[in-house]
Amino acid sequence: MSTAKKTSLTTPQAHTGRRTFSKIPAAMELPNLISVQKESFERFMGEGLAESFAEFSPIENSAGTMQVTFGDHQFGDPANSMAECRAKDISYQAPLFVDVRFVNKETGEMKEQLVFMGDFPLMTERGTFIINGSERVVVSQLVRSPGVYFSSEMDNGVLVHKSQFIPARGAWLEFEVDKRGHLVVSIDRKRRQSATVFLRALGIAVTDDEILSLLGDSDVVRNTLERDVATTREDALIEIYRRQRPGEPPTVDSARSLLDGLFFNEQRYDLARVGRYKINKKLEEEIPADVRVLTKEDIVAALQYLLAVHAGDESKHL
Repeated sequence: MSTAKKTSLTTPQAHTGRRTFSKIPAAMELPNLISVQKESFERFMGEGLAESFAEFSPIENSAGTMQVTFGDHQFGDPANSMAECRAKDISYQAPLFVDVRFVNKETGEMKEQLVFMGDFPLMTERGTFIINGSERVVVSQLVRSPGVYFSSEMDNGVLVHKSQFIPARGAWLEFEVDKRGHLVVSIDRKRRQSATVFLRALGIAVTDDEILSLLGDSDVVRNTLERDVATTREDALIEIYRRQRPGEPPTVDSARSLLDGLFFNEQRYDLARVGRYKINKKLEEEIPADVRVLTKEDIVAALQYLLAVHAGDESKHL
């Protein structure tokens, strides 16, 4: 009776390292693939947080008698190590402190204090975060960066052209030459209305002649002006406010405050550096980089560019 001989099969990888039989050496070493994320987070902990506090500083009460100003920030030591956080199901974080100055404008009293703002999650050497004991990673998303964009699309067989101001923080402003050949505007994704009424409300151009001189004498502009009910700045402000705040009693002052807060207030609207750079480049402007709100020059230049694209100007492209 013959018996089968048992053999033990082993793979070369079990005893040897990785081998390569290529005659051509590698062109370059594998880079550190998480360096971008780590450097970005370190930049955020320093410059990013400082810019964020500067955007909202100083803060005043409604009466204007008290003022709070944020200064430099600093981090304390983590209360637990990464290993302890994993074992105890807690987050790996460090306390964040900010130098805060309180000023009483009525008495002139001033007080400075280091204020605890909260616990700040820290990134590990592997580019991860430990949240409640579990390691997490931030998944990047592809989103439009701030700036001005021009596009075209078909609407019931008619080619319409659009322009969008997209901020890093704040309300979107969109202009469009619609399928009926009218120039319209949408403020903060709300109902569309006449773009020439919007220009009157901002005081950029009030009379029909001023608007035609600014935007050019075209069928689109004339068709839009013919539909305008509001022909003065005060009436235009009221009309804008009614569309943006239906049901609320409109006044000229409240309408002016609404528009100023939406696009021209640094605490509520921010194009960021990249947004200002892209707008200047696209519209061929030279507005300073530290001006991170919309300007009336931006709005006029975007409308002129949009109308040129709609008219088929080959020097303008989307």
